Amino acid sequence: MISLISVSKAQRKLRKYLKTRRLQQGLTQEGLALRAGVSLAALRQFEQKGLISLESFLKLLIVLDQLEAFVTALEPSEESFLSIDEVLKTDQKNQKKERKRGWRT
Repeated sequence: MISLISVSKAQRKLRKYLKTRRLQQGLTQEGLALRAGVSLAALRQFEQKGLISLESFLKLLIVLDQLEAFVTALEPSEESFLSIDEVLKTDQKNQKKERKRGWRT
């Protein structure tokens, strides 16, 4: 699948979003780092360069009350298709699975 966003652009967006949320809640970098159990250096590195461990990033999201929204955003949509052939195959499978009669007594 082709992505329309680069890794560096995603990092910029995530660090900008996290910093905005931090400031909206009136937290300093030190305050957020302390509450999240993340080193101040790690938070600063993230806000400046977009580099952080996944565990530390998730801890920051917890403090900013955004973990559930982040995880929910990653859930797959109902169905996504890469080609018309996949759509047709799915349609054929659904037709075969549709029962006309029950099999239990």
